Amino acid sequence: MLKILVIGGGGREHALVWKLAQSQQVSKIFCAPGNAGIAQLAECVPLAITDSNGLLDFAIENGIDLTVVGPEIPLIAGIVDLFEQRGLRIFGPAREPAQLEGSKAYAKGLMLRYGIPTASFAAFTSPEAASYYLKSHFDAQPLAPLVVKADGEAAGKGVFICRTDAEAQEALRKIMSDRIFGASGDTVVVEEFLEGEEASLMAFTDGTTIIPMLAVQDHKRALDGDEGPNTGGMGCYAPVPLVTPEIYQQAVEQILRPVVEAIRESGIPYKGVLYAGIMIGKDGSLKTLEFNCRFGDPETQVVLPLLETDLVDILMGVTDAHLDEVEVRWKPQSAVCVVLASGGYPGAYATDLPIEGLEQVAHLSDVVAFHAGTKLGEDGQILTNGGRVLGVSAIGDDFTQARARAYAAVKSISFDHMHFRTDIGHRAE
Repeated sequence: MLKILVIGGGGREHALVWKLAQSQQVSKIFCAPGNAGIAQLAECVPLAITDSNGLLDFAIENGIDLTVVGPEIPLIAGIVDLFEQRGLRIFGPAREPAQLEGSKAYAKGLMLRYGIPTASFAAFTSPEAASYYLKSHFDAQPLAPLVVKADGEAAGKGVFICRTDAEAQEALRKIMSDRIFGASGDTVVVEEFLEGEEASLMAFTDGTTIIPMLAVQDHKRALDGDEGPNTGGMGCYAPVPLVTPEIYQQAVEQILRPVVEAIRESGIPYKGVLYAGIMIGKDGSLKTLEFNCRFGDPETQVVLPLLETDLVDILMGVTDAHLDEVEVRWKPQSAVCVVLASGGYPGAYATDLPIEGLEQVAHLSDVVAFHAGTKLGEDGQILTNGGRVLGVSAIGDDFTQARARAYAAVKSISFDHMHFRTDIGHRAE
């Protein structure tokens, strides 16, 4: 029987803990730092995700058999290298491969070298040079939008779609002068704007074998109709009708497989979850928007409820490099996740607000309320503790049934200034 440590404290980690708790191979789950929902399934440990040495000491002292890293920050910082140097089994890519997410310029350069389809781009460390590039572009092509991105990790919020030079210059100022993303904005990447439909395709890989998951479509904008500012994700659904079997296979062969092979050639195999954000053009062509080095959030909250295979078998297949021996099966159903956010998110928001209705949702079949930003109050009341508070996920025999179940459950939950989108999955209709 295995003792498992999950690192993180959001909705993705709650989904991971929830799925791992279903395995007959697991005797005990710890989660650092966890949240109020995770605490119902695992022992929460008051260690920050950035405390790599503290997490290492905890894993050694408690005989942890497998550590599963949820967020990108510890992966980019090299926690996998640290654990593996001590002979500990840990799920996630090493520091060098994790630069796929840690540096957009690194990822774009790799795609360019290996012919992986992506938008044309330029990278700058000088604000003046970037400003000149932006002005020159809009002078020459005033109707061609650009995408301005912070190079480093920015919790999904470092991307600005700019339709005018003024918008582009403002984005540049926020990233490089105001440094709203800190050191992640030391370099800025400017890309051509791609038209089409976005989808996310995650895959398990041990550095050789690649097993893609179900395609997911996330809703990044804060408001209905894809309006408002970018967020970490307001909800998602899987599978995605737009991602036909042909497009799915094309994404695996043109995007996922070449990246894994390119990184293996560098000498450090990519082990863990490889996440590709893809753009599907109207002509069916594919281009890569971004890579992430971990499970998506909220994508994990729809993918794991549809996974039939014991997640432990997959994670061990990755860490021990025998993923080719694992048969990964999916339920022939659909899943929808609706994120309940604090009013004001992704800007300023209040915390410590009591959440009502979770008990009713807990009794619903085929529905799970994954906790993202929650904590326990002194009286045992569950309180809000983040921008994205809950991810209400439901499965059904088809998309319509899954969506109806998710929104029915949402009606049972309330907290002051609760905000959610009412149109999750509208592109699938």
